[in-house]
Amino acid sequence: MPVKIQIVFYSMYGHIHQLAESVAAGAREVSGVEAALYQVPELMPDDVLKRSGAAQARAKFAHIPIASVDHLADADAIVFGTPTRFGNMCAQMRNFLDQTGGLWARNALVGKVGSVFASTGTQHGGQETTITSFHTTLLHLGMVIVGAPYSEPRLRNMAEISGGTPYGATTLAGDDGRSRQVTENELAIARFQGRHVADIARRLAQK
Repeated sequence: MPVKIQIVFYSMYGHIHQLAESVAAGAREVSGVEAALYQVPELMPDDVLKRSGAAQARAKFAHIPIASVDHLADADAIVFGTPTRFGNMCAQMRNFLDQTGGLWARNALVGKVGSVFASTGTQHGGQETTITSFHTTLLHLGMVIVGAPYSEPRLRNMAEISGGTPYGATTLAGDDGRSRQVTENELAIARFQGRHVADIARRLAQK
Protein backbone atom coordinates (compact mmCIF):
# COMPACT_ATOMS: atom_id res chain seq x y z
CA MET A 1 0.00 0.00 0.00
CA PRO A 2 1.35 3.47 -0.86
CA VAL A 3 2.01 5.97 1.89
CA LYS A 4 -0.48 8.80 1.45
CA ILE A 5 0.49 12.43 2.05
CA GLN A 6 -2.13 15.19 1.97
CA ILE A 7 -1.10 18.82 1.57
CA VAL A 8 -3.99 20.92 2.87
CA PHE A 9 -3.66 24.67 2.41
CA TYR A 10 -5.28 28.06 2.11
CA SER A 11 -3.79 30.59 -0.29
CA MET A 12 -5.01 34.07 -1.12
CA TYR A 13 -2.50 35.42 -3.63
CA GLY A 14 -0.74 32.17 -4.54
CA HIS A 15 2.30 32.16 -2.26
CA ILE A 16 1.12 29.28 -0.10
CA HIS A 17 -0.04 27.41 -3.20
CA GLN A 18 3.47 27.62 -4.66
CA LEU A 19 4.96 26.27 -1.45
CA ALA A 20 2.32 23.52 -1.39
CA GLU A 21 3.27 22.38 -4.90
CA SER A 22 6.92 22.27 -3.84
CA VAL A 23 6.07 20.28 -0.68
CA ALA A 24 4.16 17.79 -2.85
CA ALA A 25 7.05 17.52 -5.30
CA GLY A 26 9.43 16.73 -2.45
CA ALA A 27 7.11 14.10 -1.01
CA ARG A 28 6.84 12.40 -4.39
CA GLU A 29 10.61 11.96 -4.48
CA VAL A 30 10.25 9.29 -1.78
CA SER A 31 9.59 5.82 -3.14
CA GLY A 32 6.17 4.39 -2.36
CA VAL A 33 4.61 7.76 -1.52
CA GLU A 34 1.56 9.43 -3.06
CA ALA A 35 0.96 13.15 -2.48
CA ALA A 36 -2.28 15.04 -3.12
CA LEU A 37 -3.13 18.72 -2.74
CA TYR A 38 -6.36 20.11 -1.28
CA GLN A 39 -7.44 23.63 -0.42
CA VAL A 40 -9.71 24.53 2.46
CA PRO A 41 -12.98 26.36 1.68
CA GLU A 42 -12.96 30.11 1.20
CA LEU A 43 -14.89 32.23 3.70
CA MET A 44 -14.54 35.67 2.13
CA PRO A 45 -17.35 36.98 -0.11
CA ASP A 46 -16.65 37.01 -3.85
CA ASP A 47 -16.91 40.80 -4.10
CA VAL A 48 -14.25 41.25 -1.42
CA LEU A 49 -11.93 38.83 -3.20
CA LYS A 50 -12.41 40.73 -6.46
CA ARG A 51 -11.73 44.13 -4.89
CA SER A 52 -8.56 42.84 -3.26
CA GLY A 53 -7.25 41.26 -6.46
CA ALA A 54 -7.29 37.82 -4.87
CA ALA A 55 -9.98 36.39 -7.15
CA GLN A 56 -7.67 36.50 -10.17
CA ALA A 57 -4.79 34.99 -8.23
CA ARG A 58 -6.96 32.20 -6.81
CA ALA A 59 -8.26 31.31 -10.28
CA LYS A 60 -4.81 29.89 -11.08
CA PHE A 61 -5.28 27.06 -8.59
CA ALA A 62 -9.07 26.74 -8.70
CA HIS A 63 -8.62 23.22 -10.13
CA ILE A 64 -7.29 21.93 -6.80
CA PRO A 65 -10.11 20.11 -4.97
CA ILE A 66 -11.65 21.37 -1.77
CA ALA A 67 -10.47 19.59 1.36
CA SER A 68 -12.87 17.45 3.37
CA VAL A 69 -12.38 16.87 7.07
CA ASP A 70 -13.63 13.31 6.61
CA HIS A 71 -10.78 12.52 4.21
CA LEU A 72 -8.00 13.51 6.63
CA ALA A 73 -8.15 10.11 8.33
CA ASP A 74 -7.18 8.47 5.02
CA ALA A 75 -3.74 10.08 5.09
CA ASP A 76 -0.56 8.82 6.70
CA ALA A 77 0.72 12.40 6.93
CA ILE A 78 -0.86 15.83 6.53
CA VAL A 79 1.11 18.97 5.73
CA PHE A 80 -0.85 22.16 6.37
CA GLY A 81 -0.12 25.50 4.71
CA THR A 82 -1.48 28.84 5.91
CA PRO A 83 -0.82 32.54 5.57
CA THR A 84 -0.37 34.43 8.82
CA ARG A 85 -3.06 36.54 10.43
CA PHE A 86 -1.69 38.48 13.40
CA GLY A 87 0.79 35.73 14.23
CA ASN A 88 -1.69 32.88 13.89
CA MET A 89 -3.22 30.76 11.16
CA CYS A 90 -5.81 32.38 8.89
CA ALA A 91 -9.54 32.16 9.63
CA GLN A 92 -10.17 29.78 6.73
CA MET A 93 -7.75 27.22 8.16
CA ARG A 94 -9.01 27.73 11.71
CA ASN A 95 -12.58 27.15 10.56
CA PHE A 96 -11.54 23.95 8.78
CA LEU A 97 -9.68 22.56 11.79
CA ASP A 98 -12.55 23.44 14.11
CA GLN A 99 -14.58 20.83 12.21
CA THR A 100 -12.25 17.99 13.22
CA GLY A 101 -13.99 17.32 16.53
CA GLY A 102 -15.37 14.02 15.25
CA LEU A 103 -11.88 12.89 14.24
CA TRP A 104 -10.58 13.89 17.66
CA ALA A 105 -13.38 11.97 19.42
CA ARG A 106 -12.48 8.70 17.70
CA ASN A 107 -8.69 9.24 17.73
CA ALA A 108 -8.65 9.12 13.94
CA LEU A 109 -5.50 11.22 13.55
CA VAL A 110 -3.51 9.84 16.48
CA GLY A 111 -0.04 8.76 15.35
CA LYS A 112 -0.25 10.39 11.93
CA VAL A 113 2.48 12.82 10.90
CA GLY A 114 1.57 16.52 10.95
CA SER A 115 3.63 19.39 9.55
CA VAL A 116 3.09 23.09 8.79
CA PHE A 117 4.37 25.78 6.43
CA ALA A 118 3.37 29.43 6.30
CA SER A 119 3.76 32.90 4.79
CA THR A 120 3.90 36.42 6.20
CA GLY A 121 4.03 39.91 4.78
CA THR A 122 7.31 40.84 6.47
CA GLN A 123 10.40 39.18 7.92
CA HIS A 124 9.09 39.46 11.47
CA GLY A 125 5.38 39.07 10.79
CA GLY A 126 4.84 35.91 12.78
CA GLN A 127 6.28 33.08 10.71
CA GLU A 128 7.42 31.09 13.74
CA THR A 129 4.44 31.89 15.98
CA THR A 130 2.02 30.88 13.23
CA ILE A 131 3.63 27.47 12.85
CA THR A 132 4.24 26.77 16.54
CA SER A 133 0.73 27.87 17.55
CA PHE A 134 -0.62 25.63 14.78
CA HIS A 135 1.24 22.75 16.43
CA THR A 136 -1.02 23.06 19.49
CA THR A 137 -4.01 21.90 17.44
CA LEU A 138 -2.04 19.04 15.91
CA LEU A 139 -0.95 17.86 19.35
CA HIS A 140 -4.56 17.86 20.55
CA LEU A 141 -5.38 15.67 17.57
CA GLY A 142 -2.57 13.29 18.57
CA MET A 143 -0.35 13.91 15.55
CA VAL A 144 3.42 13.42 15.41
CA ILE A 145 4.92 16.82 14.52
CA VAL A 146 7.68 17.04 11.93
CA GLY A 147 9.46 20.25 10.97
CA ALA A 148 12.31 21.15 8.61
CA PRO A 149 15.57 20.49 10.46
CA TYR A 150 18.87 22.25 9.85
CA SER A 151 20.15 19.24 7.94
CA GLU A 152 18.79 21.32 5.04
CA PRO A 153 21.63 23.84 4.42
CA ARG A 154 19.33 26.37 2.72
CA LEU A 155 17.88 27.14 6.15
CA ARG A 156 21.26 28.73 6.97
CA ASN A 157 21.33 30.91 3.85
CA MET A 158 22.52 34.38 4.94
CA ALA A 159 23.22 35.69 1.45
CA GLU A 160 19.66 36.86 0.85
CA ILE A 161 16.39 37.65 2.59
CA SER A 162 14.57 34.35 2.77
CA GLY A 163 11.90 32.54 4.68
CA GLY A 164 12.55 29.13 6.15
CA THR A 165 12.58 27.95 9.76
CA PRO A 166 13.29 24.66 11.55
CA TYR A 167 9.57 24.59 12.30
CA GLY A 168 8.64 24.55 8.61
CA ALA A 169 9.04 26.28 5.27
CA THR A 170 7.97 29.92 5.01
CA THR A 171 7.93 32.78 2.54
CA LEU A 172 7.50 36.55 2.66
CA ALA A 173 4.78 38.10 0.52
CA GLY A 174 5.47 41.82 1.00
CA ASP A 175 3.68 44.52 2.97
CA ASP A 176 0.71 44.33 0.62
CA GLY A 177 0.53 40.54 0.93
CA ARG A 178 1.40 39.84 -2.70
CA SER A 179 4.18 41.93 -4.29
CA ARG A 180 7.16 39.79 -3.25
CA GLN A 181 7.30 36.42 -4.97
CA VAL A 182 8.40 33.08 -3.54
CA THR A 183 12.14 32.56 -4.04
CA GLU A 184 14.02 29.49 -5.22
CA ASN A 185 15.58 29.14 -1.77
CA GLU A 186 12.13 29.08 -0.14
CA LEU A 187 10.79 26.58 -2.66
CA ALA A 188 13.79 24.33 -2.05
CA ILE A 189 13.14 24.35 1.70
CA ALA A 190 9.49 23.45 1.08
CA ARG A 191 10.57 20.62 -1.19
CA PHE A 192 12.91 19.37 1.52
CA GLN A 193 10.10 19.54 4.08
CA GLY A 194 7.85 17.44 1.85
CA ARG A 195 10.57 14.87 1.32
CA HIS A 196 11.41 14.79 5.06
CA VAL A 197 7.76 14.33 6.07
CA ALA A 198 7.25 11.60 3.47
CA ASP A 199 10.36 9.71 4.58
CA ILE A 200 9.28 9.73 8.23
CA ALA A 201 5.70 8.80 7.35
CA ARG A 202 6.93 5.87 5.29
CA ARG A 203 9.12 4.62 8.12
CA LEU A 204 6.25 4.89 10.60
CA ALA A 205 3.91 3.09 8.22
CA GLN A 206 6.35 0.17 8.02
CA LYS A 207 6.30 -0.40 11.80
